[in-house]
Amino acid sequence: MEPRIQYAKTRDGVTIAFCTLGEGMPLVYMPVIPDSHIQLEWQDPELRRWYERLMEKRKLVRYDSRGTGLSERNVTEYSVDSLILDLEAVVDRLGLERFALLACLYSGPVAIAYAARHPERVSHLLLTLTAARASEMLGPELSQVAGLIDKDWELFTETFAHVALGWSAGEPARRWAARCRESVTPQMLQLFLGAVREIDVTDLLPQVRSPTLVLHRRQGRLMDVNVARGLVSRIPDARLALLEGTSAAMFREDTEPFLTAVDEFLGEGEEAAAGPGEPGVFRTILFTDVVGHTEMMQRLGDQRGRDVLREHERTTRGVLGQHLGTEVKTMGDGFMASFSSVTKAVECAIALQRAFGERNQTAAEPLHIRVGLNAGEPIEEEGDLFGAMVILAARIAAKATADEILASLAVRELCAGKGFLFADRGEAPLRGFEDPVRLYEVRWRD
Repeated sequence: MEPRIQYAKTRDGVTIAFCTLGEGMPLVYMPVIPDSHIQLEWQDPELRRWYERLMEKRKLVRYDSRGTGLSERNVTEYSVDSLILDLEAVVDRLGLERFALLACLYSGPVAIAYAARHPERVSHLLLTLTAARASEMLGPELSQVAGLIDKDWELFTETFAHVALGWSAGEPARRWAARCRESVTPQMLQLFLGAVREIDVTDLLPQVRSPTLVLHRRQGRLMDVNVARGLVSRIPDARLALLEGTSAAMFREDTEPFLTAVDEFLGEGEEAAAGPGEPGVFRTILFTDVVGHTEMMQRLGDQRGRDVLREHERTTRGVLGQHLGTEVKTMGDGFMASFSSVTKAVECAIALQRAFGERNQTAAEPLHIRVGLNAGEPIEEEGDLFGAMVILAARIAAKATADEILASLAVRELCAGKGFLFADRGEAPLRGFEDPVRLYEVRWRD
């Protein structure tokens, strides 16, 4: 059964065609110009098998970018900002608050820019055979045949298909070329290629906070493997997976290593995205709180104070996503989050303090938070967590001072040998608990 085509409208009024396949954690697979036609793609046996494999464990979202496929063709501009509008229209139409993003070739710079601007929404970023500078994807072979676009459109698409897929690709290359001719006009492709030569998002790479996997062909024709290494070196904590083969399409040659790498990478987030467990499931609970929140609101006023708190929320959600944390709820000036791994919870607490510490070096209005951690078996009801261990985590957070992380004995013992540095803060009386509770400070400064 072919996917049902739906439509979304961008903020600048362009109609974008999209479809969804499967159920589960959303994976948004961005389009690659000139090969972007969500209906014809499904009729290609190689691509169909590829999509069926990707949708086995998750909801796959595909869309045609402006000027291509089933989306509105009459457009006059291609830029990073305009192509981001296409992505935003689709994810907003579907109501996706958080999703993984898969980008290949020319969609890579757009994905990088979106992830840098919206870390709270991108749970995972997968960059395949791409670069931060689009000019690095316009190799000499493509440049040589680009002159055919206006002279012989069919010859250009056939030649480009063989350049991308391999000169021995045969029938798959012919199908690819035919789909390209249906996906975009020569005029739109010329407009696109003229625009992408100026695209360069290298400066945004250090701002990407989402977990990132860069996949590249070891013997790739279009781009040298050092381009992929350059991405990994500039994106914080990014990983590199080098796969054998030469094709510019991951759905060709040996696809299983790619699919396995994607499954393993996204599997970490899918486990966390399942949310808090049933009663009796062991969890680590993290509470945060903005120190001096009331005074700040009185000093700045409601509007400016709320703007600062929104920045706090974006930063916190971004860091939670990077460390596989599940947001349970927000309390205006603080968060409650759940982790299946105590190590990830402590790493997240440290990353939060470092993120706000870095922000405060240049911010006009500093934000200082305190963090409390406890581990145990909470009770779940309608997506919320309850029980003595949750209350204790909140009480521990309340005992912390600005820029401090306090943890319970349970967290300290579970982290033995994990490389964290704890300082014994002694016993402290906590409201609602009969006996004093021993607290430990997590040392996070270098």
